[in-house]
Amino acid sequence: MANAKIIEAKQREVEAIATKLRESASSVVADYRGLNVAQVTELRKALREAGVEFQVLKNSLVSRAAASIELSELDSVLTGPTAVAFSKNDAVAAAKILSDFAKKNEALKLKGGVVEGRFVDSAQVKALAELPSREGLLSMLLSVLQAPIRNLALAVKAVAEKNEASA
Repeated sequence: MANAKIIEAKQREVEAIATKLRESASSVVADYRGLNVAQVTELRKALREAGVEFQVLKNSLVSRAAASIELSELDSVLTGPTAVAFSKNDAVAAAKILSDFAKKNEALKLKGGVVEGRFVDSAQVKALAELPSREGLLSMLLSVLQAPIRNLALAVKAVAEKNEASA
């Protein structure tokens, strides 16, 4: 009877992990071996402030969850101690925070992850971390869209000033 309860609990945990992998904008898998408690606490705080959930998970459970949502490529990075950062809203947040933290603490290694339902390796995670945040991209887009209107307004103002000066 106890075995059935354990199996059922693990199945629920696999389903929960699969749901998080499926619903997250990005999930980054990292090896945290070598970090001390203070460093892990600092990392968790930074991730929590960005709305990213960070969990230490068993490789076998993550592997089963990945297989259930047809992401078996994730198995290639599931070796050694594994922690997964799930970011629901911002696809760049988890990668950026983990990458920045890994630069300061060489013990943290990025293994790979899932971005919008597709497997990415560690190099792609690092490239994702170099992208500006969603807000940064939106402000860049806004400035690009405003440039023609701003230039037109400046040209009209210059013509008006020229006409006033000649009159």
